[in-house]
Amino acid sequence: MSDSVNYAKLFGFKSIPAAVIFAICYIPLCVWFIPKVIMRRTYVVFTVTLFCFMRVLAFIIRVVLIASNTAGENENVFITDEVLFSIGFFGLLFGAYGLVLDRLSLLTTSKAYDNPLSFLMQNRKLFHLALTAGMIMGIIGITDSTSSTPSSSGPTLRKASVIVFVILTVLQAYQTFILVMSERSENSGTLAHDLGSSIGARHGAMIFGAISVLLLVREIYMLATIGSSTTQNKEYTWYPFVALPELVCVALYALPGIIPPPAPGIYDLPK
Repeated sequence: MSDSVNYAKLFGFKSIPAAVIFAICYIPLCVWFIPKVIMRRTYVVFTVTLFCFMRVLAFIIRVVLIASNTAGENENVFITDEVLFSIGFFGLLFGAYGLVLDRLSLLTTSKAYDNPLSFLMQNRKLFHLALTAGMIMGIIGITDSTSSTPSSSGPTLRKASVIVFVILTVLQAYQTFILVMSERSENSGTLAHDLGSSIGARHGAMIFGAISVLLLVREIYMLATIGSSTTQNKEYTWYPFVALPELVCVALYALPGIIPPPAPGIYDLPK
C-alpha cells in the first residue's frame, strides 16, 4: 500500500457520531472505577479501569482518523488504534474468569465438579499465559498485516490470536455455567452471609452469565469475520457485535457487589 492510502476509509471507518458517543459513554465509567482502583487495588479493578481508558483513547483516535485525511493516511496512527481495540479485550476476559473462580471458591456445591480437567481449566496462571500469548500474537499480526509492507505471517498470527481468544472465552463461559449450577444448589442463607446483599452479590451468577454471553457474541463475530479485516471492521456490524457488547460488559462490572472488596490488608494486584 502507498502512503497516500487512507486507512480509515479502506477499513470502513465512517461514523464520527458513533465513535464520539462510545467515547463519551466510557468517560463516566472511567470516573466510576478510578476511586475503586485507589481503594481496592485489585487486579480486576485495575484491568477494567485500564480497559475503559483504552477505549476512550481508541474511540478518540478513530474520530481523528475519520475527520482528518492526514491522520487517516498515517499508517502508525491507524495501527495504534487497531492495537488498542485488540488488546483491551484481555482485561474484560481475564476479569470475568477470575471473578467467577473467586465466587466458585465460596460455594460448597462447586466441589462436586472437582476433577483433574476442572483443576486444569481453573489454573489462573495457565489462563493468563494463554491470554498473554493470544494478545502478543494479535499485536504482531495487526501491526504486520496492516503495514505498508505486509508479510504472510501477519494474517496467520491475527487468526491464531482470534482462535485463542475464542477458546478462552468458551472456557470462561463453561466456568460461568458451573457457577450458575452450583449457586442453584447452594443454601441462600450461606450465600447472603458470604457475599452480602448487594445486587451483584445476590445475582452475581446470572450477571456473570450475561457477561459471558456478551463476550461470546463478540468472539463469535470475530471468528466469523476472521478471513477479512475489512469485513470485520464494517461499522454496521462491528458496533453492535463488538463495541456494544464490550460497553455493556463494563457497565455490568460497575454494578455494586460484582467486584467484591479484598479481605482487609490483602491486595491481590499481582494475582
